[in-house]
Amino acid sequence: MDRSLIQDRLQKLHISDMEFPACYPELKPLEFYQVTGIEAKTIYPLIQRTQPLDKGDLLLPVPTLKFPGSHLVTQPSTDGPFLRFFLKGPELLQRVVPAILRDPRTWGHNPLSGLKSTSDPSQGQKRIIIEFSSPNIAKPFHQGHLRSTIIRGFLDNLYEGAGWDVVRVNYLGDWGKQYGLLALGFNMFGDEKALAEDPINYLYQIYVKINRMLSDERKEVETLETAGQDASKLRNDGLDEQARRYFKALCDGDSETLQLWSNFREFSIEKYKHSYARLNIRFDEYLGASMVKEESMKVAEKHMADKDLTESSEGAVIIDFTKHVPGKAGKTLGKALVRKKDGTSLYLTRDIDDYVVASDQEVHLKQLFKVVELIGNEDLRSRLSHISFGLVLGMSTRRGTVVFLDDVLREVAEKMHEVMKKNEDKYSQVSDPEKIADILGISIVMVQDMSGKRINNYHFNMDVLTAFEGDTGPYLQYSHARLCSIFFKAGVFPAELENANLTLVTEPHAVNLVRLIAQYPDTIQNTMRTLEPSTVLTYLFRLIHTLNSSYSVLRVIGSEAELMKARLALYAAVRAVLNSGLRLLGLTPVERYEQCRPRSISC
Repeated sequence: MDRSLIQDRLQKLHISDMEFPACYPELKPLEFYQVTGIEAKTIYPLIQRTQPLDKGDLLLPVPTLKFPGSHLVTQPSTDGPFLRFFLKGPELLQRVVPAILRDPRTWGHNPLSGLKSTSDPSQGQKRIIIEFSSPNIAKPFHQGHLRSTIIRGFLDNLYEGAGWDVVRVNYLGDWGKQYGLLALGFNMFGDEKALAEDPINYLYQIYVKINRMLSDERKEVETLETAGQDASKLRNDGLDEQARRYFKALCDGDSETLQLWSNFREFSIEKYKHSYARLNIRFDEYLGASMVKEESMKVAEKHMADKDLTESSEGAVIIDFTKHVPGKAGKTLGKALVRKKDGTSLYLTRDIDDYVVASDQEVHLKQLFKVVELIGNEDLRSRLSHISFGLVLGMSTRRGTVVFLDDVLREVAEKMHEVMKKNEDKYSQVSDPEKIADILGISIVMVQDMSGKRINNYHFNMDVLTAFEGDTGPYLQYSHARLCSIFFKAGVFPAELENANLTLVTEPHAVNLVRLIAQYPDTIQNTMRTLEPSTVLTYLFRLIHTLNSSYSVLRVIGSEAELMKARLALYAAVRAVLNSGLRLLGLTPVERYEQCRPRSISC
């Protein structure tokens, strides 16, 4: 509906935009029904005067309200202190289905919320920078990185759909003593040919091997010192000290060390780009701790020193938050190391300079944000936020027990391929079964990860991932593919649905479907508040449960021509919402028949 018409209706009801700043009845069907008002002559006779002053001055018994029925809603019923309204199917169908078919790709999103001022669109878009994923270079992409990646990718899609200018940043873990240790390991037993053949996995093997050697060395130092023996040689010339020297050389710009590190970084980024593409993820910028120059960090340290935030402690530079933040909050933040005693910097200093959220660790982020606030940049602090999420438990890079994402996706794709082969007739009609199996495998992993609240930890479990029963990724994909196949079998073109007679669709199953798809814009708006992928996922499962129970009643093939078109129009609207929800979650919607593409809407 045109916004000017809505404004006229609001004015007649003596309601202004300022009273309902987040109300968009032209974009959200259910809000249209909220702008109806109640006449004073209906309310006035029901108002009661109270006697005790503690009970107020006026009382309105809600159950006594008598609303007349209309072409929009049935007469409401009372349920305790509540009034329950049911929207009438014919009007809702006419209002929702054509609107979706006119704009199937973006219907349900609210691009107005991404404007700096909805009353003055000329002010342009709001901009948001989302930093996420942040894998460490020279290590394969693993399941732990997946969680950060899919949550942040979901946020990208959510804000972009709402009209924001989204800048996607990947702040790589590409600096620190561990890269001195990796360089040390490569110089000790690395092979250039093996590196060229499979750089990331080969570097990971070196990293695990040198870490085990370092662990053994530390145990030996502890044993010697416990026995009262001299361990100074291992402390002064062992692997730990050699790794520190390599990193110091890296910080000092040693050309040979820097070139080796640069190769590790470039190899990693190229591999990551491939992994991200499989997950429908792209980045505008690949940044990293290494890009923060020493001069910039010294400026950041000076800002902290000028505010008397830093102090010397055993040759290192620290911030003791208990001295600057009163009470329990200061104790929680504790102490933060700004610069080691050997002069090398830490992530906190680099993050302060770039103002980038570089970690999912609660304390680190709280320390970072508090420092930004304490140095006087309150405006920036007000625009920073940390989206917390739980950990994927049961894996460790240093112990060499990490589960690589490529291995996980390969295994679930192989299992899905085996399932697909069991139905020879349908399998023969899929033009690229291995590609479809890969998409289904990715859907399994991502939906399992997004099923719970993002703040909760969960244990990585391959058996759970490959259990296809219940509300799973394949179930979502199957429901979308089944809708696509209906259009292929019906042989109806999208243009033929524009004049579908929706008054023919009167079944309760149809009304329930349109009631659900009418909730999609509100689901997205609620998700903008919760930032929970599970909010959208739960909605989609509700939708497909209702959809799959409707097929036996709302039959298409064999129905009279006009009734068939009307039902197809409804199914097209459902499919558009399902397709939109899948893409919002970062999934690639699957079709059973590649041939259905020319005949489908947003298929």
